[in-house]
Amino acid sequence: MLNSAAAGRRLALRVVAFQAAATLLTALVCLMIGPRASLAALAGGGAMTLGSLAAAWGAFGGGVVGAGTALGRLLLGTAVKWLVVALGLYLAMAVWQLPAVPVLAGAAMAAAAFVVSMKSAAAKRSTTRTTA
Repeated sequence: MLNSAAAGRRLALRVVAFQAAATLLTALVCLMIGPRASLAALAGGGAMTLGSLAAAWGAFGGGVVGAGTALGRLLLGTAVKWLVVALGLYLAMAVWQLPAVPVLAGAAMAAAAFVVSMKSAAAKRSTTRTTA
């Protein structure tokens, strides 16, 4: 075995931390436009970050299981993530009437942080091996 469930949980939490940092940076930049734009960026990035946290909880919440169950949890976690993201974006733009561009910018930067954190983890993993 090259990886443990604990390593997966750590990676998932690292991704969420990267997304939260990217969301805060985006909100800080949007603060130059105005406080509503900053709040909008927080809402969009927060929806993406909360979705990733829900996916991580779904995928790693029940401990070590068989491959079929693990795949089911992963798929369910991904479905929950995108439901949370869609609901968050809907609430931010349609219900709270926040400006759409900062909402989408916050979500996009959080999604980009997901990719960057996974690439940095892959580069780190290529030099070290983790065992259970």
